[in-house]
Amino acid sequence: MSAPPRELHLADETATAALAAALAATQPAWAAVHLHGDLGAGKSTLARAWLRALGVTGAVRSPTYTLVERYPLAEGGEALHLDLYRIGDAGELEFLGLDDSDARLWLVEWPERGLAALPRADLEVWLAVEGEGRHCRLHAATAAGAAWLAALDASRRVADLS
Repeated sequence: MSAPPRELHLADETATAALAAALAATQPAWAAVHLHGDLGAGKSTLARAWLRALGVTGAVRSPTYTLVERYPLAEGGEALHLDLYRIGDAGELEFLGLDDSDARLWLVEWPERGLAALPRADLEVWLAVEGEGRHCRLHAATAAGAAWLAALDASRRVADLS
């Protein structure tokens, strides 16, 4: 996409939650997000805060062992949070029942392990430990992703994070 990546510094978990809330507030009606980063980079923290910002209540579990967790959304449909670290082949996703989902949001950790079986990402998020905080890079991978980043910029909700 022609939109340049956004580079942000997330000083702490509060800043990560603020980014998640801004992304949730500006996301399109349907979106796929691929979350990249080493173990401990903050992918699950961002996903958990994002789901909370969308109004998910109750336990927000890590899908490390279940591979996928489903969350009903107040506006209808569901959000899927996948952690593909433990799969060996994209074909294993066939057994997760994702084809019949009413997903409006896909949050996928370790997407490179299942790319052949996943929807194309609208937004790619890279997280890396940086001192006490995290470095975050947001990259639009589709036209919808570029429009999303433009809406995020216009919202000015992340201006203090960069």
